[in-house]
Amino acid sequence: MSFVEKLNKLGSQCEPFFFMINYEMSDYEIITLALMPDNIKYSFQQEKISNTNKKLDFKPPSLQDYTYKFNSVINNIKKGNTYLLNLTQVSKVNTNYSIEEIYNIASARFKLLYKDKFVCFTPERFINIKDNKIYTYPMKGTINANIPDAKKMILSNPKELAEHTMVVDLLRNDLSIVAQNVKVDRFRYCEEVQAGCSNLIQVSSQISGSLDKSWKNNIGNILNSLLPAGSITGTPKRKTIDLIDKIEDYDRDYFTGICGIFDGKSLESFVMIRFIEKQKDGTLLYKSGGGITCDSNIKEEYQEMCNKVYIP
Repeated sequence: MSFVEKLNKLGSQCEPFFFMINYEMSDYEIITLALMPDNIKYSFQQEKISNTNKKLDFKPPSLQDYTYKFNSVINNIKKGNTYLLNLTQVSKVNTNYSIEEIYNIASARFKLLYKDKFVCFTPERFINIKDNKIYTYPMKGTINANIPDAKKMILSNPKELAEHTMVVDLLRNDLSIVAQNVKVDRFRYCEEVQAGCSNLIQVSSQISGSLDKSWKNNIGNILNSLLPAGSITGTPKRKTIDLIDKIEDYDRDYFTGICGIFDGKSLESFVMIRFIEKQKDGTLLYKSGGGITCDSNIKEEYQEMCNKVYIP
């Protein structure tokens, strides 16, 4: 049974369940909440955890390697193959914490520990559905909150405005596939999130639409139509996904996939960014990145990728 069929079946039965789907939509986990194992933990509400040293030592990809991939993205933008591409890379992490300990000390809006394989903690919702309304929250734009006038700086930056506008337009179109009366409720609002020993300001928008009363019977179809998430791919989506596969040259797997909960009445989900994966040899890899447009500055984009390696 495909994840679409399984989600539709459980939704039609109003059976509460946990789900996660990887970026490639080639693997998934769907578990009824009554049967959740102890080695999968999740939280869908902000937890304030302080007085803990959350610093991570990490080795990002070389600037030379990043430059090669960045230039490949820019060349494809110049050719008209993409207008926005979310370029991600892998950093090696050194820490004395286990991934379960990382989960326990992380303070984040959403977080997930999946067995002894990976942990993620993210500020980014994907969709939530309540009272026959569907909402999505594209997040594009990050700046260190300690920079003077950081909020004003990021909101007035032409590159950031263009990138965010493209993602909002993409997600608005995506939502129109499954919903009616789609509209942008809030455009470019700022939220401050904890990022290790510092704070980041991240820019989001809220888009909503109306669903048929029978939406629970079609949860799988809805998710299948919207995935992969527009905020971690780019535009035009399908062509950009093909370019990501060629340029990044590694498997994202569950990184930038989605995770969620259906409680029998409503659905909440998040995008799996801020992601630490455990390898077979015990090595920890942190996957992070950001959106590239024609106005992107390579040093700023490289630094943004590094700034996203943290435990909140």
